[in-house]
Amino acid sequence: MKKPRKIPQRMCVGCREMHNKRELIRIVRTPQETIEVDASGKKAGRGAYICPNTTCFNEAIKGKRLQKALERDIPDDVLEKIKTQITDLTQH
Repeated sequence: MKKPRKIPQRMCVGCREMHNKRELIRIVRTPQETIEVDASGKKAGRGAYICPNTTCFNEAIKGKRLQKALERDIPDDVLEKIKTQITDLTQH
């Protein structure tokens, strides 16, 4: 009998609920210290996962949970860029 494959679970830093890894958007701090959205989920660096909606993103920013997860302060212009990328990803 074939065993079912395990589906990796990750916690959203906004709502703090567990979801399948593929359902979440990964935000990564690269080794070059840049912060960006990782659409492939395979970029090198420290990652944080967030639900694909602006509510969770706003909660993660308000509670500084995204900054804590990435262990780095995030400038406002980078946050706005990430927010627009998340809304673009969710509309497609």
